[in-house]
Amino acid sequence: MQAYKMRAYEAKRYPSMVVPRFFYFCYFAAMAALAPYLVLYYHQIGLSGPQIGLLTGIAPLLSLVAAPLWGAVADATQQHRRLLTLAVLGAGGGVLLLSQMTTLRWLLPVAALYAFCTAPIMPLVDNSVLLLLGEHKAEYGKQRLWGALGWGVAGALFGLIIERFGLSWAFIGSFCFLTGCLLAAQRLAIQPVALGEPFWRGVRFFVTRWPWLVFLITVFINGMAAGVGNNFLFLYLEQLHASKSLMGISLLVATASETPIFFFGDRLLQRWGARGLLTIALLANVVRMFSYALMPAAWFVLPINLLHGLTFSAMWMAGVAYANRAAPVGMGATAQGLLSGISMGLAGATGAFLGGNLYEWVGPATTFAWAGSAVLVGVLFFAVAGQRARDIRV
Repeated sequence: MQAYKMRAYEAKRYPSMVVPRFFYFCYFAAMAALAPYLVLYYHQIGLSGPQIGLLTGIAPLLSLVAAPLWGAVADATQQHRRLLTLAVLGAGGGVLLLSQMTTLRWLLPVAALYAFCTAPIMPLVDNSVLLLLGEHKAEYGKQRLWGALGWGVAGALFGLIIERFGLSWAFIGSFCFLTGCLLAAQRLAIQPVALGEPFWRGVRFFVTRWPWLVFLITVFINGMAAGVGNNFLFLYLEQLHASKSLMGISLLVATASETPIFFFGDRLLQRWGARGLLTIALLANVVRMFSYALMPAAWFVLPINLLHGLTFSAMWMAGVAYANRAAPVGMGATAQGLLSGISMGLAGATGAFLGGNLYEWVGPATTFAWAGSAVLVGVLFFAVAGQRARDIRV
């Protein structure tokens, strides 16, 4: 009887997760088709290292404001679906406009628009998925796994397509997958949750609670190194004479490493807690950045990228789980927006700005060595300051 009830529960629950899985797949496929190749496009049209750093840095910097802003508006107005649809439309329009811009003067506002619209997409979807999962929130990783599959498939596929037909296909592919996101957004089941306390009292929680602030600072330091890798790894590989196919395969390898981490995410969180899982992610990122700095040939990126599952997936699951648990009732989207804004916004912008200048001044190997050193500082900070943040548990 118990087994029958479990099968009935699964049959009822999982069909409702088909749409979010499809959304995750399409969104991350759209990102994989374009994001790693944007710096190559900027380089192709003649921009310098500092100019590339400015473009790749200003976009995530805007995300710092955009992600929590959109999330807060969604929580306050309960218009999550409408805002998600608007954000996806804006992201698709930004992709089309980026493909037509060839000067820094016009690329700056378009890159800003694209960043402003992409920033809230994942926080809004993550919050909706956690609400759909209800008391089974620990299984978030099994849903997010489909995003990893989308990234891996599109990364490998578009590496081959771009090598044969040119960088314009990065924009075409991204736009097509974002169209899939737009369709999925109309079917995504979003459950409204009333605010448990006055909105501004909830906002005050996010800027005053010490464990939360320690967590965000740590995520920021890790995200700076990720910003260097996300924006300059392919440029580094090109300097090492890597083919576009190898670049695409490196994305596939990174995605493959995410699969077991997301799939067994509930067990990892149960075993280590968010604090322990974040520490593991930080240590893995130290090894990853220094390994990039020391690699003698481009193909070494393949074994190094196997660390991606720990450096990204483990960190993200710890962050999403803690943000969801820590958020005041009804302010889940705001919490997820702050996490995304800090880790991918402020941290990504800082990594891009510093990385662009370091890349120009000291070269790629030393740039990645500095990134590894920064994460090592983050490990020490979390070990010391985090002693007062022991409630970061799942």
